[in-house]
Amino acid sequence: MEKPKAHIDYNNPVISIRGVAKAFEDFAVLRGIDLDLFQGENLVVLGRSGTGKSVLIKLVSGLLKPDKGTIKVLGQEVTEISEKELQELRIRIGFSFQNSALYDSMTVRKNLEFPLVRNRKSITRKEIDKAVEEVLDSVGLSQTINQMPAELSGGQRKRIGIARTLILNPEIMLYDEPTAGLDPITCTEINELINQVQQQYHTSSIIITHDLTCAKETGDRIAMLLDGQFQRVGTFNEVFDTNDERVKPFFDYNFIQ
Repeated sequence: MEKPKAHIDYNNPVISIRGVAKAFEDFAVLRGIDLDLFQGENLVVLGRSGTGKSVLIKLVSGLLKPDKGTIKVLGQEVTEISEKELQELRIRIGFSFQNSALYDSMTVRKNLEFPLVRNRKSITRKEIDKAVEEVLDSVGLSQTINQMPAELSGGQRKRIGIARTLILNPEIMLYDEPTAGLDPITCTEINELINQVQQQYHTSSIIITHDLTCAKETGDRIAMLLDGQFQRVGTFNEVFDTNDERVKPFFDYNFIQ
């Protein structure tokens, strides 16, 4: 699949990370990283398990605080704003969890309604119904509206999880391992959906993955996290045009074995 061309404003970073470090007890996960996410861009963060990829997006969303450095999101310094301002900022950030994070006791409709009712107190029933129908249509699952999460396949749960995030029209999307645990055909469908979301909703996204097919098909840029720092940043071909023994096995495992 060839990635659709995106309209990216490289003069407008929506996330700007400078000198960020994070350690847990004596283990330094991030060691002074710098990174920008630009308006309209899909940025893939690659790395082995335990390298700090998920920690990075928790820092961006204010779920964790850095030990050092600054994180500016949509013009606001995450570590300096009040809890109320942080909650308002998070509404502008969509977080697609690895496990989809659907409420098992709610139908698909109720799962999608929940963030709207919680965050937009004055919204009408007509507006809720319209938003639910539109977002379900955008992920191709209108027929599941009255189903329970347990009745959905893994790929359908991923799509509904993304739909629930999109219903608030976020400016930034954070995808945590979006293709983990899915079969190859469903992975391709999720990759296509990520690109569709970028085009249709004009989002800027960070995609955390160790799936190189996902990286190649969705990423406008790739950032390779190694030893707590971004060692290689560029297009997919630029990142993997190397004899670096920390990088080559990653490529070989995904595309040769």
